[in-house]
Amino acid sequence: MKILLLGSGGREHAIAWKLAQSSKLTKLFIAPGNAGTAKEGTNVDLKISDHKAIKEFVLKENIDMLIVGPEAPLVAGIHDFFLKDEDLKNIGVVGPQSKAAMLEGSKDFAKEFMKRNNIPTALYKTINIDNLTDGFKYLESLKPPYVLKADGLAAGKGVLICQSLDEAKSELNAMIADAKFGDASSKVVIEEFLSGIELSVFVLTDGDSYKILPVAKDYKRIGEGDTGLNTGGMGSISHVPFADDEFMKKIEDRIIKPTIDGLKSENIPYKGFIFFGLINVNNNPFVIEYNVRMGDPEAESVIPRIKSDLLELFSGVANNNLHEKEIKIDEKYTAAIMLVSGGYPGSYETGKEILGLDKTEDCVIFHAGTKSESDKVLTSGGRVLAVTSYGKSMGEALEKSYNNAELISFEGSYYRSDLGFDLK
Repeated sequence: MKILLLGSGGREHAIAWKLAQSSKLTKLFIAPGNAGTAKEGTNVDLKISDHKAIKEFVLKENIDMLIVGPEAPLVAGIHDFFLKDEDLKNIGVVGPQSKAAMLEGSKDFAKEFMKRNNIPTALYKTINIDNLTDGFKYLESLKPPYVLKADGLAAGKGVLICQSLDEAKSELNAMIADAKFGDASSKVVIEEFLSGIELSVFVLTDGDSYKILPVAKDYKRIGEGDTGLNTGGMGSISHVPFADDEFMKKIEDRIIKPTIDGLKSENIPYKGFIFFGLINVNNNPFVIEYNVRMGDPEAESVIPRIKSDLLELFSGVANNNLHEKEIKIDEKYTAAIMLVSGGYPGSYETGKEILGLDKTEDCVIFHAGTKSESDKVLTSGGRVLAVTSYGKSMGEALEKSYNNAELISFEGSYYRSDLGFDLK
């Protein structure tokens, strides 16, 4: 099969790395890709928002399947575009249509969906410029800390947790009245704060059946001990020790099945990944958010644990026969450590040469923000590389990844050295 994979981050490198192992793959293109994906297939200089250019490339190269990595093209309707085009409608697309993608594209849409389908989540109220005063009153009814979420896509940074009422009111005003996150915060969801430990659960679905993927724990804050600003993710670990069979049954019965059944009952077709951002509150799972694609940096620890042919599973999604496919999971632990540019998630410089990649061993290096130039690998983003290792225990996997991370250097590089601190 000839595959086109859209995206350029660590998630896409992990998907490309796994697809490249498939006996069913004849050619893999990644658009636009990065220095790492170039080793798994052929990078293509295409904008993931340019539907016309994507169509021309797909037809020229006789592509059999489109796999969409990031959320923005899904919310923008790339799957819908294929279905409506006579030349493209029979090409399989892994990634939901735009209506389903609103589970991530709109926090308000997701909350209303959960409410209709009795899926456990935090209490909330949606606020816009017309009822901003109601937002201030709702905040007064809650206990600190206060959770504010931009309704739309904000590159993983549109969630604020405020410790005081004055701060929450000020930030709510900044988000809505001052467009702190642009159009993404023209509406804001105020949520009650849930206290517990978070985890990421993933399924791959064809809209009828689903396969549950390995569970992961990711780390969003830039600083040790989960302090500082939110980032796109500083690393991830899989397994999650507290997600035992009993807890996973609660997740499947209370969250996964009602989500799949809700989509079907509301006539919302869904093909692709569903990411359930969950929190464990007194041994009960609640949904914090949905994502409509594989997580990042979770992909860098989850995908290496999938022993099955990923392209075979994707074919099951595209052809509505996922129930016929088997998924096998590696029982080993994995740990992915993210190396980031100095200054991230604020301003940072790019174009720094990355050294030491040839010194690493017994690990997989997934590129996130890199580019190749004159036989050199340079930084091109905030999150640069994920170093992933296997281990018989969480500690062993982490030790291997940290040992290898120390061998890699670029000017200003930084990584968190405390991943897994809350799982011991």
